[in-house]
Amino acid sequence: MSSTASAPRGPATGLGDEDDRITPDILKVAAVVVLGSIMAILDTTVVNVALPTFLTEFEVDAYSTVAWTITGYTLALAAIIPVTGWAADRFGTKRLYLMALVLFTLGSVLCGLAWNIEALIAFRVVQGLGGGMLMPLGMMILTRIAGPHRLGRLMAILGIPMLLGPILGPILGGWIIDSVSWHWIFMINLPLGVAAIAYSLYALPKDAPQPGERFDFVGMALMSPGLALFLYGVSTIPEEGTVAATKVLVPGLIGLALIIGFVAWSFRPEHPLLDLRLFRDRNLTVATLVMFFFAGSFFGAMLLVPTYFQQVRGEDVLHAGLLVAPQGLGAMLTMPLAGMLADKYPVGRVVPFGFVGIIVGVAGLAFSTDPDTPYWQLITFLFIMGLGMGGTMMPVFTSALKTLKSHHVARGTTLINVIQQVAASVGVAVMSVVLTNQQNASEPLKAVRALADAERLGIQPPAWATETVQRIGDAVQGLALGDLADSFSAAYGVATVALVLTLIPVAFLPRRREESHLLDDQDEAGPGAPVVLH
Repeated sequence: MSSTASAPRGPATGLGDEDDRITPDILKVAAVVVLGSIMAILDTTVVNVALPTFLTEFEVDAYSTVAWTITGYTLALAAIIPVTGWAADRFGTKRLYLMALVLFTLGSVLCGLAWNIEALIAFRVVQGLGGGMLMPLGMMILTRIAGPHRLGRLMAILGIPMLLGPILGPILGGWIIDSVSWHWIFMINLPLGVAAIAYSLYALPKDAPQPGERFDFVGMALMSPGLALFLYGVSTIPEEGTVAATKVLVPGLIGLALIIGFVAWSFRPEHPLLDLRLFRDRNLTVATLVMFFFAGSFFGAMLLVPTYFQQVRGEDVLHAGLLVAPQGLGAMLTMPLAGMLADKYPVGRVVPFGFVGIIVGVAGLAFSTDPDTPYWQLITFLFIMGLGMGGTMMPVFTSALKTLKSHHVARGTTLINVIQQVAASVGVAVMSVVLTNQQNASEPLKAVRALADAERLGIQPPAWATETVQRIGDAVQGLALGDLADSFSAAYGVATVALVLTLIPVAFLPRRREESHLLDDQDEAGPGAPVVLH
């Protein structure tokens, strides 16, 4: 991956380089990037509300199994992000962006045609490989065409899909599933993808491939299967009921060995897949630790919220999506403010306030999962959690990158993006394990579900389930619902503990203003060289 990239010459040069205005030509290109980003981010949040539907439609018993539709997608994102910079140099940004749109659209159509949960998970990986390239390529295209002096304002434009995703995704997904079918949460990307491809052909300037450094194939061969195998082992714990099961230990240990091998290897090549040497920078190390635990806890907990509203409160998919929207509204209010404050004050004085909001919100949910908790109480905690999320993400990114030299920014951004995606995958797997284990430990809940499955399939219910219901009597439904609610409370409790522990690295974030080196590395990056963000 190249860490810097000169602006394309000729017709593709940064439009109006001597002018600070955001010209119509730049906006035309920005519209392409925003359209691709909205497709990728919306599809991440839309699927969250569909997980209970997948449980029913594909007749899957374990929540951790359907959660792989999220984990597989985010793992694909994590695997493809480091490749994007190298591939853009080799094939050209326009050509690669079109390839990413085609791959994402094809993956979406295949997801809509999936015939079982295994096929859906596989096609979500294909979709993630395309979606993972859209955002970093979009940032690269905008940097090259507008230059660093206008990047701040253009990043505000790119922030639109980041803010709209958590709000519109669950609502759109709920409406489509209720009005049509789950297939169309994926099929809707076909007309959008075709439109995005056609518009990209028209709007994106041509650029010539500029093959750069050698790709780290060894690193790729170690990291990607290592992460996949390790998370597969973790996610299989609820199904097997023990960590000692062969299906858990074998893939988990092989995956862990590959990850350790990747860490050892990454210090050997000059241009590794992930440059772990950047962790010599204290700010990057601390911010990455904060980002890992924050992303794992927050995104893992947020995944469960739509499922709680559907399974415990009996809401349909659309209303579950509407009830999740306050979290996105909270983030929309604080994200621009936090970005502005991070430019004026040390992030160590900004981020703690955001973390307080997240902890209050998640802890509030942990104590509010009863089947009769007032909705205003749940919505309030979701809104507070969103306020905290919006006040945390951008300042942490700023802290990580601010003191890096300009020729390290691309690699630093790649490293943080990959770690964020991996953390989200780990968080989803861990929360799924906690939720499923808690539910499997409930006799009334297992018995009620076994009877419901037998009735749906028209078969004789298991004798143990019938005996359990008869022994408990009329109270069985209430006990089952209470245990179901308690399983969500336990998962939110685990997330709360992880967030509280994250306050330790948060305390080490810089509390004094430090000089930024993003634009003073003239001797190595060249004067005015645009920074490429991956």
